[in-house]
Amino acid sequence: MSRLPPITEAQSQAALHWLSRINEQPGQAEGAAFKRWLLADPGHRAAYDQAQALWQQSVAPAARLADEEHETLQRYLDAMARPAARRPWRQRVAALAVAACLVLAVSVAGGWHPAYWLQDLQADYTTGGQIRQVTLADQSQVTLDADSAIAIDFAHGERRVRLLHGAAFFQVSHTGEPFLVESGGGKVRVLGTQFEVREQSAGAQVTVRSGRVAVSPMAGAVARELTANQQVAYAAGKLGDTQQVDSDNRLAWRQGWLNYYQVPLAQVVEDLGRYYPGRILLLDDELAKRKVSGSFPVAEPLLALDSLGKVMGFSRQTVLGRLTLVQ
Repeated sequence: MSRLPPITEAQSQAALHWLSRINEQPGQAEGAAFKRWLLADPGHRAAYDQAQALWQQSVAPAARLADEEHETLQRYLDAMARPAARRPWRQRVAALAVAACLVLAVSVAGGWHPAYWLQDLQADYTTGGQIRQVTLADQSQVTLDADSAIAIDFAHGERRVRLLHGAAFFQVSHTGEPFLVESGGGKVRVLGTQFEVREQSAGAQVTVRSGRVAVSPMAGAVARELTANQQVAYAAGKLGDTQQVDSDNRLAWRQGWLNYYQVPLAQVVEDLGRYYPGRILLLDDELAKRKVSGSFPVAEPLLALDSLGKVMGFSRQTVLGRLTLVQ
């Protein structure tokens, strides 16, 4: 029995297109056009069967994603519904740009983060799936991780940076003016250092490579000082315990590597997703809890998944080059 050649990207895209049409109008499954397409190439039937399987597997994750994005997307839709005449010209242009990007993102099934579109309108520097280095007006150096954004305000005798999302590594120049980084309701005051601030749920994590910083979990709270190779996280106005870490190991993403020791696979998949031009969905809750150790290049997230899959016994499927399902 001859084996079918691998399903092509064009066949996968056509199959998903037909599946979407048939879900909206079931009668098209009996139509002549769909039947002609199925019979035109044996790969079409295989591609359609694969699309149906992927569709069923992604129903629950898609519902979770919709719930996660609901509040932010509703704010976006409310803003778009306001009379255009009440908004300045620049804001109308920006809103149209957001709408265009949102439609494009949904159409290719990848990388949809409505909150990021809104935050990025406020940003001075942003990244997509790549790491970016920028030099600020005071000659301080900032390395932005993938899917990150910062806003800069150098005025009134202070240098303020807001981490809107993602993570940033700072190498601060000495000018005599205070340097502050705000994220997740807290604040990091630089006392001469190299350090990272990484957004986390309801707060942030601060890792110091050299020098000192003072971390406040909320306005008016007592600050805690960190020195080299120390890390602390805060959330909801409270500081966690200070941890001793290997900062070069934790900050290896700046050189294009992610290093792990006994962390859940779910965390690795989430981190790799920052460098992938779409979405990676982990469909197995038990698999998500399994521990992972190793080093993985950020430039090839799918190759990293394939390597992990050989060791841990899972597989991944990618459609449209943008949506990858792990199970």
